[in-house]
Amino acid sequence: MTIKVMHIGLDDTDSPRRGCTTYVTALLVEKLQKLGAKFIDYPNLIRLNPNVPWKTRGNGALCLRIRYDESVEERIKETVISEVEEHSDLGYMRTDPGIVFFGKERIPIEVKTFARKTITGIVNLEDALKLVKRFRAESVGFKRCRGIIGGLAAVGETLQSDYTYEVLVYRTPENRGSKRRVDESSIIEMDKATAPYTFNNVDPEKRRVLITPRGPDPILFGIRGETPEVVKKAFEMVKPLEPVERWVIFRTNQGTDAHLKRVERLSQIKPHNPVITRGTVAADPKMVPRRHVIFPIEDDGARVDCAAYEPTGALRKAAVKLIAGDHVEVYGGVRASQRHPLTINLEKIKVLRLAPKTVLRNPLCPKCGKRLKSMGRDKGFRCERCGGRYADVSKVEVKMRRDIKRVLYMTSPRSQRHLTKPLRRYGMEKRRVPVKELIDLWHFP
Repeated sequence: MTIKVMHIGLDDTDSPRRGCTTYVTALLVEKLQKLGAKFIDYPNLIRLNPNVPWKTRGNGALCLRIRYDESVEERIKETVISEVEEHSDLGYMRTDPGIVFFGKERIPIEVKTFARKTITGIVNLEDALKLVKRFRAESVGFKRCRGIIGGLAAVGETLQSDYTYEVLVYRTPENRGSKRRVDESSIIEMDKATAPYTFNNVDPEKRRVLITPRGPDPILFGIRGETPEVVKKAFEMVKPLEPVERWVIFRTNQGTDAHLKRVERLSQIKPHNPVITRGTVAADPKMVPRRHVIFPIEDDGARVDCAAYEPTGALRKAAVKLIAGDHVEVYGGVRASQRHPLTINLEKIKVLRLAPKTVLRNPLCPKCGKRLKSMGRDKGFRCERCGGRYADVSKVEVKMRRDIKRVLYMTSPRSQRHLTKPLRRYGMEKRRVPVKELIDLWHFP
């Protein structure tokens, strides 16, 4: 008996109409265990660059990492291919599933680098196929085969830096497409009981439950947190009001800011890349239709617009309080179009330095200290309290108190991307924390 290791990457099985690659993965967990496979990690859910124009709904790729007996290798591969083919929405034009079978125990640095680029930037299929060939892996693609890119990226992202967990709970087939039925009061109680070790369960501004998606996918709800134990405990506290087909705990890069890459100069930013960069606010923010806020930042070499859209809530409210001269650090994805210059769609703003804000006010009365009243253009001022009149004084600059602080502002939970690190996670980041042995009952069935 020869025991081998395999990393199985999957991507691009879903569409806006139906499906979910995590669900295909959940089915494979059950089927591969029946073939005797032993999981050496929780299934990895890797969110890729959220700004690529051709992304899938959540732009998530999956990887299963297993040990198995060599005698069942072909059956494992056949099972994976069969499940992907059966559960992919192949009739949708932009669904292009891909699978990667990677048979090395250690992931090469070149594949890890490719994964990093797929999360923070733009890569192409040709580069993925070259790496597959170089390291004698196998790939299977359907239609345009773009899912091979995400499949290889999921293999290469081994989550050795910061990571979180998510338990995903799936609906029975007859309920898919209907309104999700979960006891909302149990979600609110769960959030209170597991804070701060779970996150983005409820939006505090709108009092809106966030763990239940709204699309046609098979997920009933998902809970994100710091450990497999806490997400399982949270799951057990939530009361579904409809049958549950299955559930699985995933290890993931969600909530880690893994997509954001620091760019030193504004002239270096590229379309579709998520960035962290700094600049000086070049003009006061403007409110555009639908209550979006736009303002430019600049450095010595370039000028770029920043946008805080209405759904970002708290972030938009902070952005509108900036003024020209403020120094900020901005976080977000770079949008490009033929009609508009590069724009950073904001996820966070860190206020580094506030410019003084002054207004012109009438002077104070030299006798009693009350603010004078104007008697008309070029006619001087008078004091309503003591009756004094002054022709030789003018308005004075008064420094105003700013209604914004030198802190980090971010989008409200309801509009945060999968990868955005929420405030609740600051200080909880993992730094090369090894994964413990998998907990008992980390999936069902």
